[in-house]
Amino acid sequence: MNERGSAVVEFALVVPLVLALLLAVVEVAVIGRAQLELIGAAREGAREAAANPDPAAAVRAVQGALGNGAEAVVSVRRPHVVGGRAVVSVRLPHRVATPLLGGFAVELSARATMRVER
Repeated sequence: MNERGSAVVEFALVVPLVLALLLAVVEVAVIGRAQLELIGAAREGAREAAANPDPAAAVRAVQGALGNGAEAVVSVRRPHVVGGRAVVSVRLPHRVATPLLGGFAVELSARATMRVER
């Protein structure tokens, strides 16, 4: 039996599996990065909600921090009592781009809470 030919066959069988694994790892990293950005945006919104009684300002802060904030669904709860908790929740649909995984959607979410300052 020709060892060279068997090595080529083994290589041809292993390469697609390695590429699929690599694409999956990259996609998990992209989703993790998007989740971290979403957490930071929720904190920005909570910071704004704690200092400003207008909920629209918190929504603008979240959208500004995300950059692509048009797709984000932002919820702001802010009591009018100083010392109360302002809560900002953000949901963002994320489309998995890897064609091998079928291109399904994942919904990312984050929530941040801060005490109302004024």
